[in-house]
Amino acid sequence: MARSLGTAALGVGAALALAGCERKELEAGAPVSGGARAVASMVTSDGAPAGRATATEVAGGVRFTLDAMGVPAGTHGAHVHMTGRCDGPDFTSAGGHWNPTAAKHGTMNPQGPHQGDLPNLIVGTDGRGTIGITIPGATMAGLLDADGSAMMVHANADDLMTDPSGNSGGRIACGVFQPG
Repeated sequence: MARSLGTAALGVGAALALAGCERKELEAGAPVSGGARAVASMVTSDGAPAGRATATEVAGGVRFTLDAMGVPAGTHGAHVHMTGRCDGPDFTSAGGHWNPTAAKHGTMNPQGPHQGDLPNLIVGTDGRGTIGITIPGATMAGLLDADGSAMMVHANADDLMTDPSGNSGGRIACGVFQPG
C-alpha cells in the first residue's frame, strides 16, 4: 500500500510539473516551439562587419537581440526600421522606425513607445555591445512584410522621448532582417 501511495504521489507530482510547464509556455516572452526567426548581418557605412541582430517569435511578441561589434564606444540609439534596405553611406533607404501601431517614439513618451523602439546600446572601448528585449504585440509577419525591415544603430544616444527618433543622430550601422 505504501508503494502504491508513493507511485500515485509521483504520478500526481509529474502531472503538476507538466501542467506548470504548459502554463509557462503560454507566458508572454516564452519561446514558441517552431517559432519564426530572422537574422540581420550588420555593416557600417563603409561595409565593414558591425555584428548581428536576431528577431525570434515568442509568446505574445518578438524578441530582438543585437550583438554589435566594430561600433564606436559610447551610447547609441538602436531601432528597428520599417524598410529592409541598407544602402550606404547613410542608410536612409531603411526609412523611419518600424511603427505599425502609429505610436509616438520612446519609452518615456506618454504616447509611446512604438514597436521599433529598443533600449540604448552601450558599446565598450572594445567596440562591442549587446541588447536584448521582447516587444509585446510585435509579429514576425509584420517584421518580414513585403518590404522587410532593418536593424539600425545610430551615432548618438536615444533620449527615449522625442518623436520621431529620440534625437539619436545619424545612422552608423545597418542590417536587413532575413528569415532564418
